Amino acid sequence: MAPRATYLDWNANAPMHPAAIDAVSEALGLAGNPSSVHGYGRRARQAVNVAREAVARLVNAAPDEVIFTSGGTEANNLALRGFPRRRVMVSAIEHESALAAATAVDGGRIPVTRAGIVDLAALEEMLVADARPALVSVMFANNETGVVQPAAEVAQIAHRHGALFHCDAVQGPGKLPVDFRALDGDLMTISSHKIGGPMGSGALILRGDLAIEPFVKGGSQERGRRGGTENFPGIVGFGAAALVACAMEGSAEIATLRDEAERRLSALAPGAVIFGHDAPRLPNTLCIAMPGVPSATQVIALDLAGVMVSAGAACSAGKVTRSHVLEAMGAPPAMLECAIRISLGRGTVAADIDHLVEAWGALYARTRASAA
Repeated sequence: MAPRATYLDWNANAPMHPAAIDAVSEALGLAGNPSSVHGYGRRARQAVNVAREAVARLVNAAPDEVIFTSGGTEANNLALRGFPRRRVMVSAIEHESALAAATAVDGGRIPVTRAGIVDLAALEEMLVADARPALVSVMFANNETGVVQPAAEVAQIAHRHGALFHCDAVQGPGKLPVDFRALDGDLMTISSHKIGGPMGSGALILRGDLAIEPFVKGGSQERGRRGGTENFPGIVGFGAAALVACAMEGSAEIATLRDEAERRLSALAPGAVIFGHDAPRLPNTLCIAMPGVPSATQVIALDLAGVMVSAGAACSAGKVTRSHVLEAMGAPPAMLECAIRISLGRGTVAADIDHLVEAWGALYARTRASAA
């Protein structure tokens, strides 16, 4: 008999919401290209416009500030490579897509504190030390630890020195309120499949009066800022998921379940380390290290028991590698390879936490017994 399936990897992918599935199914049955001027094309264009309004509402932006992309990675690349005359400064804990995009125009890595929060004083010093035009990129919340960053303060510092501010907010919507206007950002990245929409769709929010150099060139789609035929079903599904995410249903219950998991796992293994526990965090995320047990061993053992978690980000082609996030936080070397990420979502229930605790506790007991 197959073990009970418990999915606790929502930061990697939120299963599609029924509303998004319905929207995608309906869109797949429409024949028009959104760029066509005939009736079918106009109907498709209207559906894209409705989705654009929903995505804008999710982060309090204007619809014409939404540039649809193929996902968060493309949006990050567009943001960080769209201003070739500016040096790009990213925090040391950014998603791999931001770190890689910044390499060609590297303006330095902004350090973080041991709690995983970007060092604002260091950022200020870096901007003072080099007066060249800059673009500063700091995420809304870290995908591995859940630690929420002081994005509004980063924006203030960046603007004080004439720099632009980009915020990778992929992990924020649906978990915490995300307000593009309140953050006073210039650019923001969001993604469909993190909020229950389909994979392959995302958006870059671009402040209305800001010009950007597109690197996907072709047609005049997205007002000339991203060429290529729109992913019509993906965009429509993204919009449907955005409407649901605006309500942030169940966030308090999810936080309670996360805290319960943290309490029980810590009680089972007194030597366990919770990363980011002393900082503001996403309500659904728990990053925990089981001393002496490699992350890969934990992920595989839990998977065999029917519990699905991850070791860090899910964008490394299935590889389990040392976390650059925990390394930047100054975690002891022995802990860098022993951490897993547990992330909850709207479908998580108390029985899932019981299952996690049972499986993780059994693994911990086996490793202690073999070490005795």
